[in-house]
Amino acid sequence: MRQPLPFELTKTSSFYEQLQDWIGDVFYDILPSKGYELRDEQIFMAFQLEKAFSNKKVIFGEAGVGTGKTLVYLLYAIAYARYIGKPAIIACADESLIEQLVKKEGDIKKIEKALGMEIDVRLAKSRDQYLCLQKLDRAISQSDTQIYNNIYEELPPFVHDNSSMNQFFRYGDRKDYPSLNEEEWKDIAWDSLQDCLSCSKRHRCGQTLNRDHYRKATDLVVCSHDFYMEHIWTKDSRIREGQLPLLPDPSSVVFDEGHLLEFASQKALTYRISDEMLDLLLNRLQENDVREKTLITIEEVIELNSSLFSLLSEVAKPVKGSERMELQKTPQIMVLANLLLEKINLLAEELVFESELYTIDEYELRIVEEYLDQIIYSLTLLIEDDKGIIWFENGSTGQILVIMPRLIGEILGNRVFKNKIPYIFSSATLSTDGDFTYLSNTLGVDDYLSLSVPSPFDYEEKLAITIHSEEDRTKKWQHILNSITKAQGKSLVLFNNKWDLAEFKTYLLDEQYSDLPVIYEGDAEISNLIQQFQAQEEMVLCAYTLWEGLDIPGSALENVFIASLPFPPYDPVFDAKRSGAKNAYLEVDLPYMLLRLKQGVGRVIRTSTDTGTIHIWLKEEERASVLSEVKKNLPVPATYLF
Repeated sequence: MRQPLPFELTKTSSFYEQLQDWIGDVFYDILPSKGYELRDEQIFMAFQLEKAFSNKKVIFGEAGVGTGKTLVYLLYAIAYARYIGKPAIIACADESLIEQLVKKEGDIKKIEKALGMEIDVRLAKSRDQYLCLQKLDRAISQSDTQIYNNIYEELPPFVHDNSSMNQFFRYGDRKDYPSLNEEEWKDIAWDSLQDCLSCSKRHRCGQTLNRDHYRKATDLVVCSHDFYMEHIWTKDSRIREGQLPLLPDPSSVVFDEGHLLEFASQKALTYRISDEMLDLLLNRLQENDVREKTLITIEEVIELNSSLFSLLSEVAKPVKGSERMELQKTPQIMVLANLLLEKINLLAEELVFESELYTIDEYELRIVEEYLDQIIYSLTLLIEDDKGIIWFENGSTGQILVIMPRLIGEILGNRVFKNKIPYIFSSATLSTDGDFTYLSNTLGVDDYLSLSVPSPFDYEEKLAITIHSEEDRTKKWQHILNSITKAQGKSLVLFNNKWDLAEFKTYLLDEQYSDLPVIYEGDAEISNLIQQFQAQEEMVLCAYTLWEGLDIPGSALENVFIASLPFPPYDPVFDAKRSGAKNAYLEVDLPYMLLRLKQGVGRVIRTSTDTGTIHIWLKEEERASVLSEVKKNLPVPATYLF
């Protein structure tokens, strides 16, 4: 049901003029009367944002911490959604930030309370954030652990007994299982190999039920950047297959922490071939009553797949600080890729005959056919696309060949930003010294509006920054350890990658450190870790993805330790960006690092009453090359301990 506008629409002036009048009333009259502080920076941003909505354009809205930028874009998005009759999509950097936006003390609840509005906001989480009933059944049958049986027993009754569901019932969300580590969750979570369309449990699946629920939102749909980009890349194919797109058609789109959209786009646009998954699926297929000709073809595919991945593993070069290993298209790789493609095409033809014999489980056959289609497309890209970027990953899920057709700017420009709707980028760090070129070029945005407003906080009085020189990593870990102990916790330690975090974790284990509780990203579901950290002041949180978006005001977070400057790795994706730049350091490496550094620094002071410290470590060679740029991008002068 369509929601009423928050103001009465008259015929004497346009909607946009009346929208601006209402925004003025909210900030000048209504919010101050409810005890909210009137901020010049917030009001400036509010009136600049009207131009993006009235002209249906992209706007880069850079606003410092404490300006209240979230409140501004929410007011516009809600009013415009009700005017157009379509919900606004609010895309956050990751799944944990979705939860922060809708928490009880968040800005959406503040608007409801202050303006007496009832806002229809619904969460659209990524598919891998939901329990897969098929995989749960498989995990129970293959595992001796009791945890999966417990999850099964706790499922709502209608899942087991096929009874009717009288109203929407949310279940199966990743955050409902905070005690599971990431590996345990992967065993039962949805993944891209699941054929939801033919699944017999589809209509009782928590993911399906939630998707039906959020598609009916009238005001706001909140999702992650990853899920929004997955929606963009799969929209056309889903429509061709007779399915609805993952997200509803929006009135406007807001990218909160918009400087991170590039990475979600890259993730969504990649094609992945796993050595273990193909072997697993084909070995399971061999257990069925299939023809001898098909069995021989399966064995040939498995053998060629093994040969290709053995060669890839030999020639792939590790890249420090990245999971992406460098690969070159050698003649040997291309020969094996062509042979494998030829055999998989032959197997796909054989499976058409097998399907007519009805000797293979239909659900299992659909999964194999869909995965073979993915591999055929991916190998074709590998062989034919000279501009494509390839790399190799070797992790807990096996060896993976990854192919990305090209850098994402051109595709985003054509698929997303050509649409005539308002696109709002919101972040404290969208530019480098007021220049938005790096972000606009990366995302393929040629025509845009922009604004920059500083934070209203008096950082000189509230924040102390110390820059240290890293001469020895062990000494650095010891210094951080002593500092967090002296501070009695209340500390976030930020690492540039998970390997540095693992090294610090090993150091603490070797030291048998027990003075304070220390929790690590990856050991449990991330929003649960954040809740633990916020609830207990004498605690330390170590993370590598929480450089942005983490909003913990008050005494729970008073110290941030930045273990190293967050330069991008020299992996295939960033190397491709570097190769397209005139000056790779000035156009790629430095802007990326400075934007991320400013985000990390912004984790401490979240309200006008907060105080805190920042500690940053520079390598000795960085002091000469980058210290001057770091100085320019810090909110207060730093103290130097070298």
